[in-house]
Amino acid sequence: MLTLALAGCGGGAALMFGADEKPQAAGGADVGKELGMEGRWVLAAPNAPSCGLTFTGPPSATDGRVTPDGGCPERFFLARRWRLSDGLLTVIDGDGTSLGTFRNAGDRFDGKSATETTITLSR
Repeated sequence: MLTLALAGCGGGAALMFGADEKPQAAGGADVGKELGMEGRWVLAAPNAPSCGLTFTGPPSATDGRVTPDGGCPERFFLARRWRLSDGLLTVIDGDGTSLGTFRNAGDRFDGKSATETTITLSR
């Protein structure tokens, strides 16, 4: 079993998976049981300034609140909630509309915004 530690500005987290595997939901469990989302993450998109997103929730939570810094790309300045289900991280606005979805990529999350722009979340 390989364990990677993700350390960030608001806390740390651990991610566990086999050396040649990506994290997966096993037996109905969410990746969020192993990967703590809490803390500050940096959202990046091509040709746009990056911004910080602060995720809050208990260490093993699979959903919680998001507080964006100013100047976020796309509509991520409207981010209010996050949800981790079946290996997908979804960032949601105050109306419940998805702003983007991400898949775990080791020490970061890679995904697409609602307008199909490539986006990355990293510590």
